[in-house]
Amino acid sequence: MRKIFTLILSFVITHSLFSQPLRDIKDMNQFAGGLGLTWVNGEPYYLFNVSPDLSFGKFGVGLDVNLRIDKNGNLRKEDFNTTSDILSLIKYVRYGYKRERFYIRVGGLDRAILGQGNIVYYYNNRASYDNKKIGVEFDYDFEKFGFESVYGDLSGKGLFGIRAYSRPLQFTDLRSVPIIGKLEIGGTYATDLNDYSGVTNATIDTTTRNLKILSDEGNISIIGIDALLPVFKSKIVNIDLYSNFTKILKFGSGATVGAGFSFNGLGLFNVDLKFERWFNGDQFIPRYFNQLYEINRLKVDSVRGFLGSRASELKNARSLGNSYFGELLIDVLNFVQLYGSYSRYDKISNSGILRLETDLSPKNASFVFRAYYDKVGIEDEKDIFTLDEKSILTAEVGYKPISYLLVSFLYQWTFAPEYDKADKVIGYKTQKRIEPRVTLVFPFGTSGR
Repeated sequence: MRKIFTLILSFVITHSLFSQPLRDIKDMNQFAGGLGLTWVNGEPYYLFNVSPDLSFGKFGVGLDVNLRIDKNGNLRKEDFNTTSDILSLIKYVRYGYKRERFYIRVGGLDRAILGQGNIVYYYNNRASYDNKKIGVEFDYDFEKFGFESVYGDLSGKGLFGIRAYSRPLQFTDLRSVPIIGKLEIGGTYATDLNDYSGVTNATIDTTTRNLKILSDEGNISIIGIDALLPVFKSKIVNIDLYSNFTKILKFGSGATVGAGFSFNGLGLFNVDLKFERWFNGDQFIPRYFNQLYEINRLKVDSVRGFLGSRASELKNARSLGNSYFGELLIDVLNFVQLYGSYSRYDKISNSGILRLETDLSPKNASFVFRAYYDKVGIEDEKDIFTLDEKSILTAEVGYKPISYLLVSFLYQWTFAPEYDKADKVIGYKTQKRIEPRVTLVFPFGTSGR
């Protein structure tokens, strides 16, 4: 099964930039619900699903209600054993979209980003299906200045980040001067308030599951400054240059220079491209709070014990060398959308980080294919689609025999939490989920976007 999905995904490889999620582009009013089966690590469950996505102007809400019932008629307890689990039935509530003047989103944050992403980049607070969190993004652009913010876990201690920025020449007579008039200067502060964010060594009693911390650097906090210069802007072509400097407090620092290019092909096709060069010092990891951060914060296995942490990676990050990063988005007739990104250190062979996403689900088409995939620690091409503790995958393939009926197959490679005796999450283990579904889908109207 794993090989089937990796072969499917291999047809959509691309390296890319995208300032907004594919989901926002494809956003539309839709009510969906149906029946199916779920296998979680080999255990079967009957599935009842309701997942409406509703948009009213700039306001939108999405639900994801899944009732899984075992062979004895009992609800799967892992889906409803905490308040956070119950609240996570609300997939999101939002107003506006990222990069618009006013934007707020509450719920799942699977692509949270601040500024150019040098500190917080596509942070995901739902990397574990059984430990979903409720987070919030809140941005406001006052034109001459503004801010972006994110908090990863409203029910507990989690990632907090804020970026404030200004366009200083907009306060002067130089505001209308081409190029420099739109110069943007920003500053970012981000920290993880979780109790385990700074753990660099620990032991675990595999019998009692008690975690004993041997060394702890305290909460990891990061500051950064950045500058963005829009070199050229028109209805068809936009070109930006930017740079930033980042310091991880008590550890090292790094810098980035980059360029972004976007092309609007008059409604036929759009291309967004970004390329960056990273200059990394010792004890520095660019984009520290990334898509797998929640899983890598503390890596503990109830059988194998302490396996490492994000803070221990940071502490041992010496002589990594510089690195490069590239992103690309291709959108053809709002029909085919391909997105991905890739980065790698110059001197470290197993340092590749890949993100892929695609949405091939045209409104009137008889087929559906959606997928997103994150992978870290890539050494060569054979590692790209090897699903392990360094991977997250969600993929759905479906066919519509009639316009309102979708027969699909959903595959997820995700993570299940490990708990200590006090039911506190101390780590994660990989989890495979397989769901054949029959879903009634009723689209109505559009989001107006």
